[in-house]
Amino acid sequence: MREVKLYVQLLDHTPLPENLVAMAARLCYSGAQVEELSQKVAAADQSAFLDRLMEMGHLSPVEHPSFTFGVEGVSRALLAQITRHRIASFSVQSQRYVSQSRKGGLAYIMPPSIRELGQEAQEEYARQMETLQGWYEQWVERLGGKGEKANEDARFVLPNAAETKLMVTMNARELRHLFSLRCCRRAQWEIRAMAWAMLGFCLAEAPKLFEKAGPGCIAGQCPEGTKSCGQCAQVRAKREELLQFVSEHKGEENFAAELSRWARENT
Repeated sequence: MREVKLYVQLLDHTPLPENLVAMAARLCYSGAQVEELSQKVAAADQSAFLDRLMEMGHLSPVEHPSFTFGVEGVSRALLAQITRHRIASFSVQSQRYVSQSRKGGLAYIMPPSIRELGQEAQEEYARQMETLQGWYEQWVERLGGKGEKANEDARFVLPNAAETKLMVTMNARELRHLFSLRCCRRAQWEIRAMAWAMLGFCLAEAPKLFEKAGPGCIAGQCPEGTKSCGQCAQVRAKREELLQFVSEHKGEENFAAELSRWARENT
């Protein structure tokens, strides 16, 4: 049995994503050949053009670059939320093929609200996870002892708190949509922390594409209406803190671990 925590890593992304967006947008209005246009884009700073593109709301070119993240230390409850974002590709660790009996047993996530209740509550929660682990082991044994045939039905007693690992690939436009919903303070705490970590990576690699990305209150009035958290100023300040963190630490060997820690502790 072991408690685990959120870790996000940017595994890969489209090279020169901002140039790619600029080229796609310019192609719409240019009679130049593709190679000629590519050279012109590469030879000049595209920042001002991208600013105008975003202001115009011409976002179809933003769908061309993609970003792939590896995520671990998250719950099956988070998995149910993130997969609602349909314009994405997911690969998820299987509880059928990967036994939850391995490497010290069930890895689980503890909600901050339970942690804040104190040591006694944390120990009670851990004991409950251990009980569920015991039930799982019993069913694995009764269903054959090992292998996918035993795992696939024994897993039914595992909790939403059980850890999963996943890879997710999204284009930049869908990521902006994800951040608008999941970086919001009204989003559930776990997916909110993951989204802020992902936003940090995107700001490091394509700052112009994600310059105003984040919850709706970053760029204007809160879109939640009467359900607003009423803390727009604090959210904007938090995003400025993220920008500062990315500026200071991007390129460091432990950037992924430190950004994940920042997101866990600050969002």
